[in-house]
Amino acid sequence: MIYRVRHVTRYDYQTPVDLGAHLAHLRPRALPHQKVLRAGVHAAPAVSWRREGTDHFGNEVTWLFLDVVHAAFQVTADATVDVACPEAPEAGATAHWEEVARQAWTDWQVAEFLFDSPHAPADHAARAYAFDCFPARRPVLDALLDLSARIHRDFTFRAGVTSTSTRISEVLRRREGVCQDFTHLMISALRSFGLPARYVSGYVRTRPTRARLGADQSHAWVSCWLGPAHGWLDVDPTNGIVVRDEHVVLGWGRDFGDVTPLRGVILGGGEQTLSVEVVLEEAT
Repeated sequence: MIYRVRHVTRYDYQTPVDLGAHLAHLRPRALPHQKVLRAGVHAAPAVSWRREGTDHFGNEVTWLFLDVVHAAFQVTADATVDVACPEAPEAGATAHWEEVARQAWTDWQVAEFLFDSPHAPADHAARAYAFDCFPARRPVLDALLDLSARIHRDFTFRAGVTSTSTRISEVLRRREGVCQDFTHLMISALRSFGLPARYVSGYVRTRPTRARLGADQSHAWVSCWLGPAHGWLDVDPTNGIVVRDEHVVLGWGRDFGDVTPLRGVILGGGEQTLSVEVVLEEAT
């Protein structure tokens, strides 16, 4: 499936900004199942200096620096991406979760996703919530799908009731939030059982029959390591599905903080207003 993505982020400042330095995760990541046909990041006003590169996790990043006075700043990312995800393995054919937890320490690039992170810290309540999904010797994919389905069933998608600083314990208490909250909850729970889990940032195409997310915003989901035989598998607890050809990957990290679409520092500005618009559509 070939998609066109357009992601516009705009800041309007109360008072002019003298200097601005920004880091953008807005170029889709090239993967075996995702071919980036075209990608660009454009800023207005024009930046004084920019550089493209990759971060610690191998994600595409763009550094933008402005040393001209400006009252607003807009970044537009455009991309065309060809997505063709492989079929997930049979759940019963995957190793039991205890074995995967033991194997996770054999590769540092896997093991680094076992540890707490600022937005997905260890949380006893998250482990307790997921406990029934992890009986002894259960195939890891069975447990993963059970936990994803449980979050989809038990939590209500509701924008505006949480923020990037909302704790996992508060999400569990409220039983509502957005994709970022459900992803952090699931990551914390999986890591508590010794399973490597990473935060994936990107976009999802939403059909009219899907009740949860629209394609007018960025999205987040979970990637869990199933062991050396099957590698990483992505699941979307917000929508209760295994990730297939309706998701476009921007990048991944330990949690939201590693792959924030756009962040930075400014000199001046006062109060600011943020607006974001995302369009994901099939290429014709």
